[in-house]
This record gives sequence, C-alpha cells and structure tokens, in this order.
Amino acid sequence: MTEGRVTAERDLTGIWNGLYTYPHGQSTSFVAILIETGGSLAGTTHEPGTLGDDPETTAFATLSGSRRDSMVTFTKRYDRLTPRKRSPILYEGVLNGDGTEIEGRWSIPRSWSGKFLMIRSAGKEAKISRKAFARV
Repeated sequence: MTEGRVTAERDLTGIWNGLYTYPHGQSTSFVAILIETGGSLAGTTHEPGTLGDDPETTAFATLSGSRRDSMVTFTKRYDRLTPRKRSPILYEGVLNGDGTEIEGRWSIPRSWSGKFLMIRSAGKEAKISRKAFARV
C-alpha cells in the first residue's frame, strides 16, 4: 500500500492543536475541531486574543474546506470581526503519511502570510487504534 493510499484513508475528524506564525516571527497557538465528510471539511477554532485584541479574550472562527489525498485546504473566518480579522484566511497544507500532522502556509490575499502546523490530539488516534483492534 502506498503512502498516498494510507493518507487518503485517514479521516481528519478530531481535535487538532496548532500553531501559526506571523511574518515577523510571533506565533499563536490554536485548537481546531475538524469534521471531514466525503473530503469536505468543516470546523471551528479558538485561540487567545493577539495583536491588539484584549489578551483576556478568546477569538473564535469557523472553517470550511476540503481534502484530496494529502492536500488539505480550508478558509478561516473569525466570528467577531475586528479590523484585523475581517478578511478570510486561506490555509493550504499537506497531511503527513500517518495522518497526525498538517503543515503548510496561511495567507490573507494581498496582505501577508506565514506558516502553520497542526497536530492531531492523541485521543483520536487511540480511538482509531482501539476500533481497528476490536474488529480483528
């Protein structure tokens, strides 16, 4: 079985811990909840307020996108719009062979971009392993 085939069989549904980095080097952590159905992605994120937000706030966003084999793309739209959060943010990444990491770039068209990394919560992988073991 090829790596592409293994990746294609992975469902991205689950909790992902992530980090995105701005062009000037500052990074922000986030948690994403993804639901994959037939290659379509939907979900939400939450992250601490940054860059002018009240540091005590939590920023929430919705995600919509798709996955084709190992290529993952989605758009993030913040729920509470501020001048900094009005534009949709485009994410393009690659899922690793064992389905535990997505790495790539985010961009705000005609503005700025940076890198991101998402790592699947261990709980999802353990659940998949138990289910596969129970079927044997």
